[in-house]
Amino acid sequence: MATTTNPHHHGPKLVILGRDGILNVFREDHVKAPQEWIPIDGALESVARLNQAGWHAVVATNQSGIGRGLVDMTSLNAIHQHMIQQLAARGGRIDAVFICPHVPEDQCSCRKPLPGLMRMIAERYGVDDLSRVPMACDTARDLQAAHAAGCEPHVVRSGRAAALPDAELEKWTAGIDHVHVHPNLAALAEFLLHREHTERGVVGEDSRPLGLGA
Repeated sequence: MATTTNPHHHGPKLVILGRDGILNVFREDHVKAPQEWIPIDGALESVARLNQAGWHAVVATNQSGIGRGLVDMTSLNAIHQHMIQQLAARGGRIDAVFICPHVPEDQCSCRKPLPGLMRMIAERYGVDDLSRVPMACDTARDLQAAHAAGCEPHVVRSGRAAALPDAELEKWTAGIDHVHVHPNLAALAEFLLHREHTERGVVGEDSRPLGLGA
């Protein structure tokens, strides 16, 4: 399948998203069934907007509920099928979902804050430089994972980061350069699309891109 490439790096235009707190409402007790997967207002539309501009969206998510026996793979697949259907209804899509099913005691290499999931994604998509791949994070752990993988770090304050005091956010970003902070996924999508158009030399008062068919 042909992909739209970004002149600044090899491979497709790719954005990596956390799941809980980025796309759907975070639950302390884990999302265990499709009806517990509740989209955050505007998040799915933001994915669709990026898709329409040629971006591929991939989810990277820790799902230790599997390792803890709180949810099984059949249920998780049903949850993600529900997510895909909800996105499709809004004209969006997730290309793939990369999960870490392990608990911390497993000492795997894929549980964020380790960079294993992002490296798997880079290998799958043939991306040799993750520095131009934005990663949406709502936890310090995700931010550390983005940094460890060399991704471009973005904090989205729609999930667990929503009520975070600024002083605590400063602790999260300590030692991590060029962290972008956005109130929600819609703002991140706007940032990426505006930057892309600016880099292409698009000028004018309104640099927001039009969706396909607009």
